[in-house]
Amino acid sequence: MNLIIIGSGPAGISAAIYATRAGIKTTILTTAKSALNKAKEVENYYGFINPILGQELLTNGEQQVKRLGAEILQQEVTRIEDDNNGFTVKTATDSFFGGVVILATGASHVKPTWENIDKFEGMGVSYCAVCDAFFYRGKDVAVAGSGSYALHEVEALLPLAKSVTLCTDGAPLTSQFPEDVRIVDKKIAKLDGDTAISHINFADGDILPINGLFLAIGTAGSSNLAAACGALLNGTEIVVNEVMSTNVPNLLAAGDCTKGMKQIAKAVYQGAIAGTEAVRILRNK
Repeated sequence: MNLIIIGSGPAGISAAIYATRAGIKTTILTTAKSALNKAKEVENYYGFINPILGQELLTNGEQQVKRLGAEILQQEVTRIEDDNNGFTVKTATDSFFGGVVILATGASHVKPTWENIDKFEGMGVSYCAVCDAFFYRGKDVAVAGSGSYALHEVEALLPLAKSVTLCTDGAPLTSQFPEDVRIVDKKIAKLDGDTAISHINFADGDILPINGLFLAIGTAGSSNLAAACGALLNGTEIVVNEVMSTNVPNLLAAGDCTKGMKQIAKAVYQGAIAGTEAVRILRNK
């Protein structure tokens, strides 16, 4: 069985180095949107006499792991499905199967600031259509987002829900959505309801009555994917143990998506541990 790593930053590449050198077939799926791309100069990482561009450091890591035999594919992951024998990782265009998955897409930076969003998490606000669509059979739901991640959620909801509305929160569409999906491009101001969400308040004063809201803004980050699998979160950080394992068997996480310093050194360290643990699990399989 093979290893799938989601993310090609320092944590994901470090994990891949340890796995490939141990003879494990490793596939890295990435959108190539590492925060390190924005680092003009890195001078607090071991081994460089002079500062190095963040982009250069990323490129070096990718070339290194390719030389060792890992495969890097530019694909956006939209969902991870656990079938007890392994994981099916779905992208906008393909599906991949792995015995172990390591989440390493960095910190989650997309958190809506709408009023009451925390109040209704688990009370009508969901992060996983595949997980929760069943509970909204014959009901009116909305999906917040505008790209392929949102499209995946919409497609999971359409066969079951009475109606599906896409709320872009003012963002431009980057995917083609089915004709029977209503699209609202207004800014969202507030979520409202009593014990559960009942409607969305837009900035212009309009109201959209709904029974459920599925969040799929931007691309699916590590915390989104982890939550959809049932992994424990502390805020937006994935909870892991000393070997980078989540509470979901064979699902690991490393780097900025976990608790601690948001530093390259920490990401590389955790990636090494996760890669080593993945090797142990797959060999035992």
